[in-house]
Amino acid sequence: MKVLNLPGPKAEALIKRDKAVISPSYPRAYPFVMDHGKGSEVWDVDGNRFLDFAAGIAVASTGHSHPAVVKAIQEQAEKFLHISSDFYHEVWINLAEKLASIAPFKEEAVCFMTNSGTESVEGAIKLARYHTRRNNFIGFLGGFHGRTMGAVTFTASKYHYHQGFGPLMNGVTHAPFPDPYRPILQSNPGEDYGETVVRYIEEQILDKIYSPDSVAGILVEPIQGEGGYIVPPPGFFPALRKLCDKHGILLIVDEVQAGMGRTGKWWSIENFGVEPDIVTSAKGIASGIPFGAVIARKSVMSWPKGSHGNTYGGNPISCVAASATIEQIEKHYLKNTNETGPYTIQKLKEIQSRHPSIGDVRGIGFMIGVDFVEDPISKKPAAELRNRVERLAFERGLLLLGCGKSVIRISPPLCTTKEQIDEGLNIFEEAVSLAEKE
Repeated sequence: MKVLNLPGPKAEALIKRDKAVISPSYPRAYPFVMDHGKGSEVWDVDGNRFLDFAAGIAVASTGHSHPAVVKAIQEQAEKFLHISSDFYHEVWINLAEKLASIAPFKEEAVCFMTNSGTESVEGAIKLARYHTRRNNFIGFLGGFHGRTMGAVTFTASKYHYHQGFGPLMNGVTHAPFPDPYRPILQSNPGEDYGETVVRYIEEQILDKIYSPDSVAGILVEPIQGEGGYIVPPPGFFPALRKLCDKHGILLIVDEVQAGMGRTGKWWSIENFGVEPDIVTSAKGIASGIPFGAVIARKSVMSWPKGSHGNTYGGNPISCVAASATIEQIEKHYLKNTNETGPYTIQKLKEIQSRHPSIGDVRGIGFMIGVDFVEDPISKKPAAELRNRVERLAFERGLLLLGCGKSVIRISPPLCTTKEQIDEGLNIFEEAVSLAEKE
């Protein structure tokens, strides 16, 4: 397979300029400098073509520069770019009506528009405290919810997200996330491991750390993203919902990465048969235009005028991009994700059977994790091998991103075809073979 000469001269020059003026805090996976993209394909500034199996961290849900999304943005830009959240406009209302109609609960929904995932999480935290008049929260180890001060307190996927920024927000305790591949708690006979984790929350956290009537909410990703694309066991969310109902605790689901059709349903929580109280969204909601939303039960979004707001919430460009994105997902890409996602998982399991370094393939729809191990018995994460696979794939024209300690995420645009999956996985398997030999 052809190996690209990367970075090319134009990319190298731009990376040098970037280094001089951009904050060093940004993590850069490898030296890819984008020029343009179409669908699931992107080209760098030196003319090299790549398949994109990362989608800008699961953001480019309709693919790069989808014509319908671009047209909606262009038409709105000729009318007005901004008016602020102090006033009204129709595209904001249209989008809110659509989001309310697809909210993952039967009760009427109300929306608060944001500019990012972390801002959505901040809004949900504030809303939960205001509505319940309680102070404390429970999050999960391995979770990622953003980097602003409240959201980063819940984030527990890497210690360096906290390092140097303490003290963080008071009143957050973490429980283990139910990872069926690497469980860390002891289950009772016949107990689903998800039920084990909920029992731990009730018997340990709600007995030894917080009184149940002091807990405002439990914040959880239905499928962990940054933590390793971990799908919880089927018993987890029914048990968690029951616990929340018992103690009057709000169930807040972070759908920033897993929502907007990525699992073949509008929201990943819909795969587990329970209804949340608050949903946070961003990433794939507007095909790359910065936008997010807090979607809550009408009875929960009880705060008064002026208690929370923002300047850019409901920005018209973002709203039309989101509306066009939702329309394309509904018309075309939920179906494609439900067909091509399982096809991709099956192909990856076939690759796994040929490569002992792949310990686990897991996921739903186009949210798939490939977990690399030093050996299949100990399941010890093979972080360096994973990193090498990521780089070797890049050098052969495939964009991938890692997550967790040793996982490659397969999260392409929802428009990705089976032919493109085949092409990308051929590159992926060659990268795995070369990394194993090294």
